[in-house]
Amino acid sequence: MNRLKLVLPTPQYKDKIMDYKREFIENGDSMDGTAGLRMAETFEDWYSAFCDNLREETVREGLVPATTYIAISTNDGDLIGMIDIRHRLNEYLFNFGGHIGYSIRKSERNKGYATEMLALGLIECEKLSINRVLITCDKNNIASAKTIINNGGKLENEVQEGNAVTQRYWINLSSH
Repeated sequence: MNRLKLVLPTPQYKDKIMDYKREFIENGDSMDGTAGLRMAETFEDWYSAFCDNLREETVREGLVPATTYIAISTNDGDLIGMIDIRHRLNEYLFNFGGHIGYSIRKSERNKGYATEMLALGLIECEKLSINRVLITCDKNNIASAKTIINNGGKLENEVQEGNAVTQRYWINLSSH
């Protein structure tokens, strides 16, 4: 289980983070849990937004405070995934986004990393006193649903938005 550690991004990880972004774009994958990395023009723009969004006082308009971590391999220091923990929910997050978003780079999928990374993320939620955690996924994303269920997620309902169906899972950390 101790194959990953969650680390706050710093400029020393710039090359690894930008390589992560490149791999997702090349594969046409959705970059969940990256705090807007896909849309950032430069690492410095992304990092500035990441820092602003850590605190209620400086969070960017329309967003909620959130902490984004990079998941680093304890074996070789590679960046395996990213996970974003939202400190509270707004209406959109309550219905579609949840407290946590995450992604694993394509070259590292199907190795159990997502389950381990989410378990580490739930520890961070406890530190933030988020005792009931909402996590969502697209109904077609079977791997993500398994990851959530493996961490104690209980399906509450499904919400339709256009052609997409979002599954809403809750994890109670007090009994976790």
